[in-house]
Amino acid sequence: MKPVEIYTTPTCPYCIAAKGLLKKKNVQYTEIDVSRDPALRDAMTARAGRRSVPQIFIGGKHVGGCDDLHALDHDGKLDPMLA
Repeated sequence: MKPVEIYTTPTCPYCIAAKGLLKKKNVQYTEIDVSRDPALRDAMTARAGRRSVPQIFIGGKHVGGCDDLHALDHDGKLDPMLA
């Protein structure tokens, strides 16, 4: 399984929903909380091209945010991406 990284903040409902989908699929992920570290948020922004959370990477490839993750799952593309 490819490594999954998710940039989050603790109170973000979209972050919680994205993590919920990953947990439902039994996907291990690395969570990077950017809420208290401007340097981490800047690094996320440079990497993802977006400042909003969550930002999700699978196997080092940026897949977007919560809606993007759910769309990939709905379209049957998430499982092959994770494999």
